This record gives sequence, structure tokens and C-alpha cells, in this order.
Amino acid sequence: MSDSITRMRLDKWLWASRFFKTRSLASGAVDSGKIKVNGTQVKPAKEITIGDRLEISAHEQQWTIIVNAINAQRRPAPEARLLYEEIPESVARRQQLAELKRLAPTPGSTIKGRPTKRDGRKIRRFGED
Repeated sequence: MSDSITRMRLDKWLWASRFFKTRSLASGAVDSGKIKVNGTQVKPAKEITIGDRLEISAHEQQWTIIVNAINAQRRPAPEARLLYEEIPESVARRQQLAELKRLAPTPGSTIKGRPTKRDGRKIRRFGED
């Protein structure tokens, strides 16, 4: 982590901290209102500093984090986790949602791909009755 950098574009920081795979995905999320800085919707070019509070909604997950550091380069995931600290309420909320999802999975979430011939026959028979 670089000590000389004190500000960075929001979309670039989200990419460097590995919340998004590309800067364009990060930029799109900011534009669509899925990212808030200190409780306010902003643009991708908004410069963030250490201590800013970010609310991130991505991939059916929600994080509330505090920016601890700024790094211009995208580094491995263990190093990227050092760039921010998730607040305890956010951790508890995500764990609770994960537990609810585990206990009551979405119907049909285990079905992958197209039905087999056998499944197709069962489906047609079901519709005939």
C-alpha cells in the first residue's frame, strides 16, 4: 500500500479492492446507485479518502465498509482485504442472510441446464393430467 496516495477515484478503488472484476463493472455499479459514499450517491469519478464509509450492493451481497488504505494497483485478495474494514453490523447482516439462504434455498436453484429426455417425459405427463 502506497503512503503517497491519499485520494483515488471511487471506481478504481473498488476495482483495486476486488469488489468488482473490472473498472467498467465498478463504474456501472456506481452509476446505477449501488454504491454510496458517506450515505450519498456519487459518480464514479468521486475521489475517496481514508476514513470514508462505503455502502456497497453487489452480487446479492451488501457491505458497509470503512476505507483504511488506498492502493493504485490491484493486488492479491489477502492484500486487498487490508484496504478496508467491514463494520460489525454489516458482518452480522451478511452472516444472517447466508444462514437464511442455506436453510431455505431458492426453489429450482439445484437444477442445472436443460432437462434430460426422461425429465421431459415426466414434464409432459404432468401436464396431461
